[in-house]
Amino acid sequence: MASEILLFIQQHLQKVIFLSISGLIIRQTLLLLGQHWVRGYHHLATYTILPVIAYVVTSVISNNLALSLGMIGALSIVRFRNPVKSPLELIMFFALLTLGIAASVNILWAIFLFLFIFIVFISIEILDNFFKLFDRKAYEISFSEGNEVNILEISSASKLEFLDNNKNIKSFNFDSDNNEWSYKIIFNKRDEVNDLISKLENIDKCSFNVHYI
Repeated sequence: MASEILLFIQQHLQKVIFLSISGLIIRQTLLLLGQHWVRGYHHLATYTILPVIAYVVTSVISNNLALSLGMIGALSIVRFRNPVKSPLELIMFFALLTLGIAASVNILWAIFLFLFIFIVFISIEILDNFFKLFDRKAYEISFSEGNEVNILEISSASKLEFLDNNKNIKSFNFDSDNNEWSYKIIFNKRDEVNDLISKLENIDKCSFNVHYI
C-alpha cells in the first residue's frame, strides 16, 4: 500500500505543485494591482487549495458519465441561504465532500487530497511564524473573514512611535481639537494583545480598551 501511495504521488505531484503555485501567483498579482481584499489568511489558503480540489474532482469523474452526474448533485449541496463567513469556510465544506466522494472511487485520491490540505495549513502557519521574525506578516487579519479577533483601541496624548511599524494596525489618526492620538489594532492571538498592553501601562496619559470578537 505504501508503495502504491508513493507511486500515485509521483504521478500527480508536479501538476499539484503547478496548480498551487499558479494560485499563489494569481493572488500576488492581484495584490500588486491594488486588490487588497486578497490579503487575508482565508484568501491565501483558498487560492492554494481550490485549484487542487478541482483537479481531484475532475480526475475522479473523468470518463465516467454516471459518476459525473452524481458528483454534480452531491457538490450542489454546498449552497447556503445565509451569507458564508469567508471563502475558506465554503472551500472546506467543498473539500470535505470531495474527500468522501474521492474515497468511494479511489482511496488514494482521498489520501492525496487530505495530505495536501494538511500540509498547506501547516505551511501557512510556519510561513507566518517565519515572517514574524522580521516583524512582518504573511497575511493580514480581516474583520470580514469571520474569524475571532482581538481589537485593541488606544488613546494617547503623545504619538506612540513604537507602533509605527506594527503590522496589525488597521487605523490611526490625530485629533487636533483634543490633541490626542488614537489607534485601532487587531490581533488573532490574545498573547500578542497582552504583550502590547504591558507596554502601554507604563505610558502616561494613555488609555486603552480591548474587545474580543
